[in-house]
Amino acid sequence: MIYHLTQRLLEWSHETPWEDTLSFLRVFRYITVRSAGAMITALLLCWWLGPRVIAWLRRLRFGQDYQDKAEASGRIETRIISKRGTPTMGGILIVAVMDVTVMLWAQWNTLVILTLISMLVLAGLGFYDDYAKIAQQSNKGAAANLKLWVQGGLAVFIALYLWIDPKMEELITKVMVPFIKHPVLVGTFGTVIGLVLASLTIVGSSNAVNLTDGLDGLAIGCTLIVSAVFLLLTYIAGNFRVALYLQVPYVEGAGELTVLCAAMIGAGLGFLWFNCHPAQVFMGDTGSLALGGALGIIAVLIHQPLVLVIAGGVFVAEAASVLLQTGYFKYTRRKYGTGRRIFLMAPLHHHFEKKGWHESQVVMRFYILCILCAVVALSTLKIR
Repeated sequence: MIYHLTQRLLEWSHETPWEDTLSFLRVFRYITVRSAGAMITALLLCWWLGPRVIAWLRRLRFGQDYQDKAEASGRIETRIISKRGTPTMGGILIVAVMDVTVMLWAQWNTLVILTLISMLVLAGLGFYDDYAKIAQQSNKGAAANLKLWVQGGLAVFIALYLWIDPKMEELITKVMVPFIKHPVLVGTFGTVIGLVLASLTIVGSSNAVNLTDGLDGLAIGCTLIVSAVFLLLTYIAGNFRVALYLQVPYVEGAGELTVLCAAMIGAGLGFLWFNCHPAQVFMGDTGSLALGGALGIIAVLIHQPLVLVIAGGVFVAEAASVLLQTGYFKYTRRKYGTGRRIFLMAPLHHHFEKKGWHESQVVMRFYILCILCAVVALSTLKIR
């Protein structure tokens, strides 16, 4: 909106006395300027709306008045403050602010629209799950199969849409691997693998961020770090000269996803202000499913799905801990009659809580690990 308004004013002022006065509006043509504007706008909106949204959620009694999984499983020795009564569904704030900010600062194209619509779908799914938990006052929420069907359906739709569109089919038909310049798979087999990889990236990322959301500030902090990585990657992918120099895939229009990533960082920083320990609000599945899905979609849209696996190494570890724990428990129960555990508790952050780490220690140490993963992901730009 701001881009089109400023350019209309420039066109109107051409060859008029106002031309020199309004010439500064040319800066809004630059993605860097609009990204900075989006980040600041999202941050300020979150700071302004945050207390109002929290108060609104309290009035609606959209709070966690039940024990979370860690508390229900047994006493967490290092947890001093109970999380019961804290408002959830704070993801509404993040998604709403991101949508408004992107509408203001980005040039709308197919990539931006796909990401925003997908975020809204996943936020709606997360809202339904959060509401089910509140209504039941338990951790069960919506049926796992329902969530997977919606996530899977959305992911397959996006993958097929990209494949059918002649301008974007290479995002599916050519499979890229980090640290390698050229596609490793092409043709029919490459297309099949590309469709599967794109779908799994979106579903896996959405669920991985959701599983990470268990401690104050953990999920949103790690999301901020990964978003910063993709802020740079989307800018490079959308700049033909830079992409050619670094020998990474160029994707027309991907630069506008930089504005979206900037809005995600601004909204995330604003939300972290209220979500840091002790949290005043939780993002809930409303936020975690949407943010995770958005990261997965952005990674697919810039032809770097496997880089997300590296950058989001903490998310991968959290999801892997749940899969390993569940699979091993079922296997040993069938074989020995009694289920056995690999970790003291899954997801992984609860394992370290059980080992005696304070909640803030777990969060800060996971931040450090996430930054290390981000550095490795960025190294793929030069080591090819």
